[in-house]
Amino acid sequence: MVNIVIFGPPGSGKGTQSQKIIEKYGYTHISTGELLRKEITTGSKLGHQVKDIIGRGDLVSDNLIIDILEKEFNRLRDVPGVIFDGFPRTTQQAQELKKILNKRGTAVSVMLSLEVEQNELIKRLLARKAISGRQDDNMVVIENRLVIYADRTAPVVEFYRKAGKLSIIDGSGSVDDIFTQIDNVLQNLSKQTAQ
Repeated sequence: MVNIVIFGPPGSGKGTQSQKIIEKYGYTHISTGELLRKEITTGSKLGHQVKDIIGRGDLVSDNLIIDILEKEFNRLRDVPGVIFDGFPRTTQQAQELKKILNKRGTAVSVMLSLEVEQNELIKRLLARKAISGRQDDNMVVIENRLVIYADRTAPVVEFYRKAGKLSIIDGSGSVDDIFTQIDNVLQNLSKQTAQ
């Protein structure tokens, strides 16, 4: 099984690029953001718990997010690959993902790190709010999310660099240009695993 961690700050295009990967490779997408928003929409106990946290742009606790992700991952059967979007966001989560995958005899194949300038991220997030109406896409929350990303999430890149799993992707071009870079990485990965 191919396990891809798609990584980058808010607005870097993780969801868009995940969709392109799904269309070409047929992998399954696990977005922790989507899972949490679904819980909020259904009004579950968990949804109430995380609504305020997300509304401030803060990160949901490691234990909570790991439980949600493992439950979703356990539902998957006979899929060619999984794209983890929005997880791991801390090095503790990266270590927990390693354990979850090891239990199933698999591992992270690659981390695709989408790198985009901060001004471009802010522009994209404000544009996304205009289109989708997401309440967490406002200047105060955006700035908080970017600070948290830099402080707590960026060290995850180093975790995967040390593991030899990191691929840096220039996330500032067109959607198709970005996907071409990703596709090249995945094609090379396929060749390596076929050998």
